[in-house]
Amino acid sequence: MLRTRITLVVVAATLLAVVVSVVSSYRGVTGMVADQFDRALVDRADAVAAVLDAGRVPAERPDTAEQLLLPDGTVRPLSPGRAALPVPPGALDVARSGEGRLTAETTVGDRTFGVLVLGRGEGHGALVVSQDYAEAERMDQEFLGRISWTTAGSAAACAALSWLLIGRILRPMRRLARAAERISSTQDLGTALPAAGRDEVGRLTLAFEVMLDALRRSREAQQRLVQNASHELRTPLTSVRGSAELLQRARGRLAPEDEEKILGTLVAESVALDGLVRELVELATDRQADEDPVPLDLAAAAEDCADRFRRRTGRVISIMTVGAAGTGPELDGAAVVLARPRALHRCIDNLLANAVKFSPGETPVTVLVETAVVGTAVAGRASPGPERGGGPGGRARPGVPSVRLVVRDHGPGIGPEERDAVFDRFYRGAGTQSTPGSGLGLAIVHDLVTADGGTVFAGTGPGGGAEVGFTLPRALPAPRRG
Repeated sequence: MLRTRITLVVVAATLLAVVVSVVSSYRGVTGMVADQFDRALVDRADAVAAVLDAGRVPAERPDTAEQLLLPDGTVRPLSPGRAALPVPPGALDVARSGEGRLTAETTVGDRTFGVLVLGRGEGHGALVVSQDYAEAERMDQEFLGRISWTTAGSAAACAALSWLLIGRILRPMRRLARAAERISSTQDLGTALPAAGRDEVGRLTLAFEVMLDALRRSREAQQRLVQNASHELRTPLTSVRGSAELLQRARGRLAPEDEEKILGTLVAESVALDGLVRELVELATDRQADEDPVPLDLAAAAEDCADRFRRRTGRVISIMTVGAAGTGPELDGAAVVLARPRALHRCIDNLLANAVKFSPGETPVTVLVETAVVGTAVAGRASPGPERGGGPGGRARPGVPSVRLVVRDHGPGIGPEERDAVFDRFYRGAGTQSTPGSGLGLAIVHDLVTADGGTVFAGTGPGGGAEVGFTLPRALPAPRRG
């Protein structure tokens, strides 16, 4: 549980800080107490020596014991009735010389004494003052006890406070988790998420909201695709079924020309059905998704596609490459874009196929490749229609160097009311209902181009006829080294 783990981390960090502080304080306090007892022992020894020099007997204290150590090793307590305490090693040397001092510790039973041996002059032995450390040990134990209870109380208070505060901090995450579990169990992408704040949890909630919105749009698009596909598939399937049933009922009784006509219908509808299914699969799966965008010469790609269509249809297809007016000489070179190779060729093929299909056979088709900057006029004219796509949210990216490809024909053109609709799946204009095709060609162009961060547009050219194309980001040259 995240709340428990975070609480344990906070408590562990607090305990570590408290323990470090306690150890440091304990060492400091112990040293101060030891120094204080040492100074008290020295003061007591000096005071007893002064009293002895004056020929008087020092007053007794319960925590100290005074005795004389004679040069011959005899120990004489200064307080009547008190037993003599053992003297530390080296004390007899001080007594014999009568000079210097010696500090040591001695243990009697379970009690520890601090001992100071002070020489009294040659022939006079030494003064031995012993101080009981029981009080120091009591203070030490009392200090440790208080610190232990204080530390335990602080840890408990820290744990309780951390548990409450962390629970409050994680409350939005728990609400978000419950909403995610509800969505997972009900598959309801319309489930409302908790309100997002301005912290990291709020950013996570916003990210979830964006993800859910994308999933909702994807599901809606999938449902529309299934509905439209079922509608579009119904016509060729009905035709194929009707022709097949007619052949089955006739069983050789049809005239050869009628039978040939029905078989031709079957073949034509099968070809149309095959093309529709193939485009549906490509639109749904984006087979070019496994490609990585690479720098490509857009003019060279257009020439390759146009050459294939020239051989296939015999149509006149011309390629024109121009620079962007007023943008500087650095953009007038090769029209290199950043795109996926197969996806780019498929887009150009679909645009050329539309132009060939919807224009008279004796008229030429023109492919214009222009270097440009998104959001500016190109080659001295405005864009033929509003652009769609351009990355997340369908917005073009102003100021990004781009290259534009336009395919012009001499057909009926595209009216202002159809400029956006032509990129919808299965869309067919008013005058194109009888023309063969699936209505998916421009939808595939839209999806492939926008996946590479580009935009699409459609409209009517200056001399009539349709103008359909796309804009892709220009591949910027790598920075020079050195």
